[in-house]
Amino acid sequence: MKYTLTYNKNVEGWTSFFSYHPEMMLGMNGAFYSFKGGELYKHNTNVNRNTFYYDWWDELGFPEDAFEASKVTSVFNKEPLTIKNFKTIATYGNSPWNCTVVTDLSTGEIDSSYFVEKEGNWFAYIRSLSGDDNLRLRSAQGVGSVDTVDDPGTATAVLNFTFNIGTIVSIGDLAYRNNAGVIEFIGPITDFTKTSITIDNDVIGSEVVNDGDYILYIKNSVAESYGARGYYMQYELENGSQNRVELFSVKSNVFKSYP
Repeated sequence: MKYTLTYNKNVEGWTSFFSYHPEMMLGMNGAFYSFKGGELYKHNTNVNRNTFYYDWWDELGFPEDAFEASKVTSVFNKEPLTIKNFKTIATYGNSPWNCTVVTDLSTGEIDSSYFVEKEGNWFAYIRSLSGDDNLRLRSAQGVGSVDTVDDPGTATAVLNFTFNIGTIVSIGDLAYRNNAGVIEFIGPITDFTKTSITIDNDVIGSEVVNDGDYILYIKNSVAESYGARGYYMQYELENGSQNRVELFSVKSNVFKSYP
């Protein structure tokens, strides 16, 4: 994808990327103008935000310049030699944003609907990415080798064990098997007893489990919020609203990780 880059002489650096592609840009009298197709446009004045050159460009059949969600990317990197747990994201503005985070050890996400407004600001816990099978996460737990499997490949496949599997497993957890060192998804857990786990082994993408397979599971990434762990955390905020949105600052609740 092509971007328009802006350079700020005051900081002597490239300050931002824009999705629209003007022929010329100009700042004058406190306003920002650009040219497209020989037409002059004044920015930050149209009703639909995140929308550029819609009337002229859309008529030609090229809507890619018309709308693009706003994105803000930055990094938390305090005490760079310390492994940290990043638990939350708080945005100071008038609207919640979708958020994805990446560290050197993990990934995470926050849907805008997860944010809760507190005193005019927006607060949410970082969740692991949906379907993340990273076994280094604390939400990943081993069960053991299955003894027998009843009705493999069906929506009610029952995995029987010769030992007590404990009480940490929950309905909705995602079950996996270790197939010669390759972790393969076998289905969501729909029921369990002290010595058995029932899975939906008929969902798209699930592998059929066999007697003797080593079974493990990963907790629901939304219900079990462990945050993101690493030396640093890069975050990207995205807002596709066509209304005016303000964002003043972003912060995170961070503490030292003790393995």
